[in-house]
Amino acid sequence: MKIVAEPLSVLRSRTSYKWQTYPADVLPLFVAEMDYPLAEPVQQAIIARVLASDTGYIAGPEPVAQAFAGYAGRTWGWQVDPGDIRTTTDVSVAIVECLRQTVPVDGSVVITPPVYPPFYELPPEAEATVVEVPLLLTGTGWRLDLPALERAFARGADAMLLCNPHNPLGLVHSAETLRALADLSAKYGVAVISDEIHAPLTYDSEAFTPYLSVSEAAREFGICVTAASKAWNIAGTKCAVMVGSSDRTRLQLDSMPEEVSARTSILGLHASVAAYDDGGPWLAGVLDSLATNRELLAELLSAHLPEVIYRPPAAGYLAWLDFRGLGWGGDPAAIALEQGQVALEPGLKFGRHGTGFARLNFACSPEVLTEAVTRLAAVQARPAVGPLEP
Repeated sequence: MKIVAEPLSVLRSRTSYKWQTYPADVLPLFVAEMDYPLAEPVQQAIIARVLASDTGYIAGPEPVAQAFAGYAGRTWGWQVDPGDIRTTTDVSVAIVECLRQTVPVDGSVVITPPVYPPFYELPPEAEATVVEVPLLLTGTGWRLDLPALERAFARGADAMLLCNPHNPLGLVHSAETLRALADLSAKYGVAVISDEIHAPLTYDSEAFTPYLSVSEAAREFGICVTAASKAWNIAGTKCAVMVGSSDRTRLQLDSMPEEVSARTSILGLHASVAAYDDGGPWLAGVLDSLATNRELLAELLSAHLPEVIYRPPAAGYLAWLDFRGLGWGGDPAAIALEQGQVALEPGLKFGRHGTGFARLNFACSPEVLTEAVTRLAAVQARPAVGPLEP
């Protein structure tokens, strides 16, 4: 059964970043928060801990380790040893702490733009530099540029941040591609930190392949970082998991300061356990709603803004939109906001390859999505002398 997005009157009472950043006349379709009510098992897990005054420090990762291992096995056939799992506050912190263990000071980290904007910031936080190896856009869609990655690895890269599924494209890397990447990783001794936070939001569950499941080479040098936060909309509860399945990566996880684990929220831990153990029906309903919106967006753009190029994502609720055909300049999100009162995530945040693009969050009601595209179409329809200016 579909999960229905809450009405704007309720959503505007939320105090999260999505709903407090812009005035009430702006439709906020930028940051990756969903407009659906929380899954009841997650709600009840948090309420139960609060009613028990159980809001101290976590005793250890065991509850969520068991829950995640069970979910991974049921969903992807990935057999994870719960003993290989550690926790921390969120995926960004997990990435930084993994880089600190795998990359020397002044080392280098490969990223594949256009990519989640913090990927530009997290390596410097770990005292490393960023090396860009852009994704390739082919006639059949986006993919990793394996020859270019090999060149970067051969030049001495120490690690790679893999986004799987890839934000903002919703690209689900194939098992074949991941095996090839793992072979390169092993050949050159490059650590791969695989951010798999969007994995539960894959529309065809059989299409997603966990990186550590593809080969011994992947397990030798790879670490998975993920969380229930994106799929179950609980980013504010603060709990992420890190998986290392080789002697090398277990040692790296165990070499982290004790505080890395201690920063995990006890409410986030129990919310995540509830999500992985009992949140499946809710997630199925959300995916049903998202699938409808994914197609609705295609229909709306085709009818009202056919110049905008949109490739429906294979995972997630983020649409990467190419506005270059409209003549809105390098930052179409600025025009969408200032002239259409629709807040999109600027493509420029995802690297220089995002020039002329913007990311739209369609985890909202069909009515809000329709209104957003209607507003953007109205901007384009206005008489203008010369190109539109933000």
